[in-house]
Amino acid sequence: MKVHSLQDLGRIQKTIAEQRARAAALDKARREAERQAQAEKELFARAVGPVKPLPDKGTAWLPPEPPAPIALQLQLDEEAVLREALSDQLDVSTLLDTDEALSYRRPGIGTDVIRKLRKGDWSIQRELDLHGLRRDDAREALGHFIREAHRQGVRCVRVVHGKGLGSPGKTPVLKSKVLGWLIQKNEVLAFVLAKPSEGGAGALVVLLKAGGQQQH
Repeated sequence: MKVHSLQDLGRIQKTIAEQRARAAALDKARREAERQAQAEKELFARAVGPVKPLPDKGTAWLPPEPPAPIALQLQLDEEAVLREALSDQLDVSTLLDTDEALSYRRPGIGTDVIRKLRKGDWSIQRELDLHGLRRDDAREALGHFIREAHRQGVRCVRVVHGKGLGSPGKTPVLKSKVLGWLIQKNEVLAFVLAKPSEGGAGALVVLLKAGGQQQH
């Protein structure tokens, strides 16, 4: 800016003075605002006391998912299937007594038990007839029958397997399977051929362990 006279110089000096005054006023207003903010911050701190910021873990809390319901009946059914996994390959010939008639007694069971079983000292409380059933169906039916009888406290049952007269070659295939299945059942203590009047060679009288609630 060119200065041509003292008047011009005076106006320039006045303008500069006004700018400096405005800058000083702005600076004063800024410092006053900062002072006021600091005073309010200190007042809040005195009111609430010392504080400690919470650590920021960057995670959110979510309620845990409830455990999946247990399929109790399915579990029981699967356990029953495992219990009824009876082998068809068991050689029972070495486990059977063939004194006067075929019989079986679990190790530790005396011969007097066989004698009493033949005499009918235990009354027959349940009967299962396997006539006409396929091998797998008969195995499942027998396993279920023995398990339920034991659970209910039944001690003596009759299992009718037939004499095999309707089988090819008239061979009692189901009879030999039933003998093997019964020997594998932990609930079975002993069995004998039924009396002629109770089925004879086509049926077995089976003594079970005491279990469940005894029935009289």
